[in-house]
Amino acid sequence: MSSYDLSNKLKKKDYEKALEHLQIELVKCQEWVKQEGLRVLVIFEGRDAAGKGGTIKRITEKLNPRVCRVVALPKPTEKEKSQWYFQRYVEQLPSAGEIVLFDRSWYNRAGVEKVMGFCTEEEYEEFLLACPEFERMLQRSGIILIKYWFSVSDEEQEKRFLERINTPIKRWKFSPMDLESRSRWVEYSAAKDKMFAHTDTKQSPWWVVDSDDKKKARINCISHLLSQIPYETIEYPDIELPEINKEGYNRPPMDEQTFVPDRFDKGDHD
Repeated sequence: MSSYDLSNKLKKKDYEKALEHLQIELVKCQEWVKQEGLRVLVIFEGRDAAGKGGTIKRITEKLNPRVCRVVALPKPTEKEKSQWYFQRYVEQLPSAGEIVLFDRSWYNRAGVEKVMGFCTEEEYEEFLLACPEFERMLQRSGIILIKYWFSVSDEEQEKRFLERINTPIKRWKFSPMDLESRSRWVEYSAAKDKMFAHTDTKQSPWWVVDSDDKKKARINCISHLLSQIPYETIEYPDIELPEINKEGYNRPPMDEQTFVPDRFDKGDHD
């Protein structure tokens, strides 16, 4: 869909131009999904600091939050632990006219839960058997299911972790679990390989995003996402704004209202 050259590292101006083009297309896609009552579910998985969050942010940036919403569930409660594993995710599935982006998903069981010992071996093996069937059920119900795995090298992940640690506005992104993911790199790799072996199916494949270059990863992922959803441009009717009739209205005196202080008044800059 994009005509931009992605063979080399993207310059900022080229990235911004490509992103603007794709975000316009995302709005068109959103309007078509809403009009046609489509149900779209997009799963984002990958190692910590692989770039999932940044891509999701650029997808949702210009969209209507009532049509496109992000699901990032916290760890399960004791009650949820006693439920069918997929139950809390089912509650978040898209309704007609909705796009739902899962920032991590039921694949937690095949990754962090397996590696960190948060589930039993029986629960893990059952998940690998049940997951493809569950996803086929979703697709038979009419849900458009798209799965992305963000792949990042250990060198690039280390660079991003250090940036998170040393940058105040990014420090919140770093957690003790990130340290564990670094120290258990091999275990996570083995878990990912086994997960792919069971769940990378013809009906529901994993689309791998090379994310060492964040900008390129975002453009590639969004462009591919648009190619997976059949949509058409909706023609909007011409709109003429009516004149405002202020007859009979008297605004209360301005000094009777409490305004937020203007920090730039009288040269108050910082």
